[in-house]
Amino acid sequence: MAVKYEFIKQCKQSGARLGRVHTPHGIIETPTFMPVGTQATVKTMSPEELKAMDAHIILSNTYHLFLRPGHDIVKRAGGLHKFMNWDRPILTDSGGFQVFSLSEMRKITEEGVHFRSHLNGDKLFLSPEVAMEIQNALGPDIMMAFDECPPYPAEYEYVKQSTERTSRWAERCLKAHARPDDQALFAIVQGGMHKDLRIQSAKDLTSMDFPGYAIGGLSVGEPKHLMYDVLDYTVPILPADKPRYLMGVGSPDALIEGSIRGIDMFDCVLPTRIARNGTTMTSNGRLVIRNAKYAEDFGPLDPNCSCYTCQNYSRAYIRHLLKADETFGIRLTTYHNLHFLLQLMRDVRQAIMEDRLLDFRDSFFATYGLNDNDKGF
Repeated sequence: MAVKYEFIKQCKQSGARLGRVHTPHGIIETPTFMPVGTQATVKTMSPEELKAMDAHIILSNTYHLFLRPGHDIVKRAGGLHKFMNWDRPILTDSGGFQVFSLSEMRKITEEGVHFRSHLNGDKLFLSPEVAMEIQNALGPDIMMAFDECPPYPAEYEYVKQSTERTSRWAERCLKAHARPDDQALFAIVQGGMHKDLRIQSAKDLTSMDFPGYAIGGLSVGEPKHLMYDVLDYTVPILPADKPRYLMGVGSPDALIEGSIRGIDMFDCVLPTRIARNGTTMTSNGRLVIRNAKYAEDFGPLDPNCSCYTCQNYSRAYIRHLLKADETFGIRLTTYHNLHFLLQLMRDVRQAIMEDRLLDFRDSFFATYGLNDNDKGF
């Protein structure tokens, strides 16, 4: 089996679980956050820098790599690991989310999705079989089944039809997957905010015995409490001996709450995207470094942070770089935000080991400026 989940410990206080995911390119300590490298690179970061901040796994995007440079070129380069010089685990998403976000440029059929490239308007087609062909060529350790991610909000009947189609597509993905011995295929539970559809989706997919399961269709605009409700009744249905992945979630509060609910893996573009706008995560909450009040602040972004940025550069300098449109400024804020979330997950794992994750959550929220009525970034 390409991927195996090893259970280590359950937190007596919260029920969260500590584990390891064994892959052909190394071990992932869980719960973990996966930096997103959409186009075979985490924006502005080198693989060496990601290793220095102890990223165990990164995510790349099937849709974008399909458009350019093309999966055939990546395959000829020796696969995604060699192409981007990353020798640790990689997960690729199926391309489904990106295709379905092109609502004005695509047509969904039972066979697959016809759409136009957002780059040049070319007519293209993605199906379960094509998504498997692309990901088999890219060669990640973990690949995702092709699914439809319904928008929020959406009519019940639409979500029902979409969710049922996702299950049929998952079965086709299993049949088309050409490298099951060295690449693990995860299925994606859908169902919107509807409990009966989520439960049915989870039951349908777990009956097919995938090596791991993701929960998709969350963090798409719904209130946080709805997302947590969905996790509360969906996660217990998923197999305890396989990894559980919550897609597209990366705010500090959601990483902690998701871990408490038994999630093992998370990914999100949030830390890199907001870094490019000059917004950073610190132990005292959000800090917008572009603000004028930091022009003469010669302290670090976060006095409690041990990252390269905080050890070497001041708020005033980073603000100057961003105001002057210097790329190095974006590199520094990106490095810090990724380090912050990876350190947060190390702290979460330590808290699980010591049976105190709920205490850790309460302490973190108090310092970060979050309370029960305002859990958001």
